[in-house]
Amino acid sequence: MRVIGAEVSLDDHVLVTRARAGDLEAYDRLVARHTASAYRTAVLLGAGPDSEDVIQEAFVKAYRKLSRYRGESSFRSWLLAIVANETRNLHRSRSRRDGLVLRAAAAGPASEAAEDGAVGAVLAGERRSALVHALRQLPVRDREVIVCRFFLDLSEEETAETLGWPRGTVKSRTSRALAKLRGLLDREEVRHG
Repeated sequence: MRVIGAEVSLDDHVLVTRARAGDLEAYDRLVARHTASAYRTAVLLGAGPDSEDVIQEAFVKAYRKLSRYRGESSFRSWLLAIVANETRNLHRSRSRRDGLVLRAAAAGPASEAAEDGAVGAVLAGERRSALVHALRQLPVRDREVIVCRFFLDLSEEETAETLGWPRGTVKSRTSRALAKLRGLLDREEVRHG
């Protein structure tokens, strides 16, 4: 493959146009560019150990639906909406494994921290574990908006596109979800403090 300097920094719009024309390399570059965001989205929305399957399915669906992408939002937002939908499909179809996912998420940071042996790492792991625990207790829609806005750092507009909600709903639900999350974290702190 010959890479010309300008091609290294091709924007998503150019890559989408090329991929629509049958350029598989262009789509591979889109996949490479957005895999980390897609994976983070799937994990944070609760796909857990099935996250890789979710994003693989999302990328396949995105490729098939590429002709429907209108460019009204960023390709990333459009793709993350597909990831969110695939994660919802997973929740509907799989048996109740949320308890296992929660235990695995809570155990992960603590075991990493124990390996480090540093007090700061232990405390950070405990805070991360408490946050994951509190986040998992939120209703699904509240969790989704918190994940999009603060973990994925999406704008209100991108969050609305990703979740398929009106922008006003994103704004109001974000406020309510943050209040609920703060309440859950405060209760955790009182219990363990």
